[in-house]
Amino acid sequence: MDDDDAGPSHGFAGNGGLRKIIHVDMDAFFASVEQRDNPELRGKPVAVGGAGGRGVVAAASYEARKFGVKSAMPSVTAKRRCPDLIFVKHRFDAYKEASRQIRAVFNHHTPHVEPLSLDEAYLDVTEDRLGIGSATRIAELIRQEIKAKTELTASAGVSYNKFLAKIASDQNKPDGICVIRPGEGADFVAGLPIRRFHGVGPKAEEKMKRLGIETGADLAGKDIDFLRASFGSFADYLFRAARGIDLRPVSAHRVRKSVGGERTFSDDISSGAALRDTLENIIDIVWDRIENSKSRGRTVTLKVKFTDFQNMTRSKSTPHWVADKNEFATISRELLEEALPLPMPIRLMGLTLSNLDHGETEDRPKDSAQLSLL
Repeated sequence: MDDDDAGPSHGFAGNGGLRKIIHVDMDAFFASVEQRDNPELRGKPVAVGGAGGRGVVAAASYEARKFGVKSAMPSVTAKRRCPDLIFVKHRFDAYKEASRQIRAVFNHHTPHVEPLSLDEAYLDVTEDRLGIGSATRIAELIRQEIKAKTELTASAGVSYNKFLAKIASDQNKPDGICVIRPGEGADFVAGLPIRRFHGVGPKAEEKMKRLGIETGADLAGKDIDFLRASFGSFADYLFRAARGIDLRPVSAHRVRKSVGGERTFSDDISSGAALRDTLENIIDIVWDRIENSKSRGRTVTLKVKFTDFQNMTRSKSTPHWVADKNEFATISRELLEEALPLPMPIRLMGLTLSNLDHGETEDRPKDSAQLSLL
């Protein structure tokens, strides 16, 4: 997307010009790191996670995905779908080191980086550090530099707002790039199946199909009152997304009020075993964020989002700073056990530590807390 691109836009920069946004998403990140570091795993179906009876897949290689293996899937189901599936334990130190190298590549091109997880970020390159000018060229260079430094592949989406860039990054995976230019957003979204919209899971897809909504064009044909009556607070997002509209800026620096993470599942989960194992994964990643931000807090909050998009939260505060990972994990597990059994399956789980005392730090907006393990 070059400087001379023109057309109507719903992604304006502060100076009134068009934003140039890149969304970079690593390809099967955890599994790809394992295959990179162990040549015997290359070209084979690999799952990061526990292989035991209560284990859950945290991430799957593309070779495993061909058999229908997905994150948050019980390991026994994954093994049934792919008998040759190889399970490996997660190595967060290796993933963090690769993420650090990737983040350095981003910062080489722009200071405006909004990380979503270890393997995913938005970049605003409206004014890039090297004066390249073309967002498409910058995205290609970033992918080349990541491959050279980490031996890993990344996919990128380039557009004039965050919503479209994120949609685009998934369009030509793995190891691909997609560009949605100004004036093309609404038409591009119109042709998408509704499941491609971020936040629309299996249950929401089923409901939408019952209402005659199967594509972006179908969604754009519904007025806001209809959507609000059918989907509540989710409606405003759907209304804008169906028109390719997203005015959110890339937010690299904000005062942090909490440290946390959320994980959205490709398939809803409900069993106690799957919920507990998923919680353990989230504990690991969120505590790592807490340590990196040098934060101290007194309140731990568990959040789940049900298949009907209603949220439930459970919190516990302590009279002292949460001492270490063991205490954070213990409180988190207690909150989940108190909530079980859940009234219906969930599509998202998250943890946060709040009531902080750590001075000024960087933060990300709420939606950036996704733990992208898919």
